[in-house]
Order: sequence, then C-alpha cells, then structure tokens
Amino acid sequence: MPSGEAGKEVGVGTRTVLQHPDITRALTRIAHEILEANHGASDLVLLGIPTRGAVLADRLDRILADIEPEWTSESTATGGDPSTPGRSHRVGTLDVTMHRDDLGHGIGRAPHRTTIPASGIDGKVVVLVDDVLYSGRTVRAALDALQGIGRPRAVRLAVLVDRGHRELPIRADHVGKNLPTASDERVTLRLTETDGTDEVVIEQSETQRETQRATQRETQGETQRETLRDGGTA
Repeated sequence: MPSGEAGKEVGVGTRTVLQHPDITRALTRIAHEILEANHGASDLVLLGIPTRGAVLADRLDRILADIEPEWTSESTATGGDPSTPGRSHRVGTLDVTMHRDDLGHGIGRAPHRTTIPASGIDGKVVVLVDDVLYSGRTVRAALDALQGIGRPRAVRLAVLVDRGHRELPIRADHVGKNLPTASDERVTLRLTETDGTDEVVIEQSETQRETQRATQRETQGETQRETLRDGGTA
C-alpha cells in the first residue's frame, strides 16, 4: 500500500506517487524476490547502473545483509569494496555511457566509474539494478557493457519503477512499482543520497498542462455565465 502522502499534488502538473516508506517497502520486496528466484544468496552479484541505480544497489545490499545470513558471511570472508565503505564484495557499478545508442545525437553524458567485485562476474548471477525502466535502451547498453567484463551464468534485471512504453524486447525480473504513464510524461526518482529526499514524481507534459489549463478556463467561464443568467454578478 502506498503511504498516506503518496499520490498528492506537489505542483501544477506534478504528483508524488512514492515516498520514502513506499520505496523502502518496494526494495525490501525486491530483495526477497531476488533470494527466492536464486534459491538463496549463492553466486549473486548486484551491479547498479549509475547514478541512482547504483544507490539502489547499495540499499539492496544492506537489506540483503539484514535478511540473509549467507549474504553477510560471504561478504565478510571475501572483503568488501574498499572504495565504498560499507559496500559488500557482491556489489558494483556498471557504467553504460559509451554503449548508449544516443551518443551521436548531441546528448552529452559524463562517464561514471565501473567497479566490479573482486571475485568478478564469471559464472555468477548478475542482477542489474536501475531506477526507472522505460524504453529499455539503457538496459540494452548495460548488456553490451557486460560483454567486455565477463561471462555471467545469468543476468537479471531489478528496477524500482517500470513505467512501460518499451521500445526493445526487454522485461524486468523484479519490479518495485508498475506505474501506468503517458509516453510524454516524465517520471523522476529522487533519493536522499543524491537529491536530499526520497520520492518518485510524475510530471505532465506541457501539452497535458495546457489542456488542463484550457479545461479550467472553460469551467470558470461556464460558471460565470451561469451566475449572470441567474441574475448575479460575475
């Protein structure tokens, strides 16, 4: 169930659909699903897609450490990522910048660092973690990036939000929340680590906002006309 504040309007054409409690519950459910699908924690590796996918992977890492003893015991035995205190050896980041198909379209993107667990990904079950699944092109780029790193036994996908409108035959294995949206709406995830707050918001397109404003103007005009017909003043 969404929190009591989820779904509230936060501005013209903008509404909040998930807040901190909702995000935490969704990630906890995803963590349990990952363990169930893998029949435990053996050979599992999480790779977050920067920026917010990497943050979500770190959160999943902490949740898995709380609910699965094997996750913690293997992390202690192998050693965590020294560049990220508190991160277990099972978690890394996968930069997909140079594998995107929009690089030649004038869209500037700053590369991020790829960090792979010391044990590598060969023969492992790699769970790619991202924030919002939309066209599927970012995930395609992630699969291309993986080819140059190793040969996992299986690759799965976990996303906090699936908003639909796929352009490629890609499906998430673990989804925190399915959000029906219009293709021209914008879905934004904000996280405390990067944005100072936890929330998912949907912003209407300018076309939708103008339609809404026109409807409001028409409604106000009709109200004024009815008032005049009744002998009142506008």
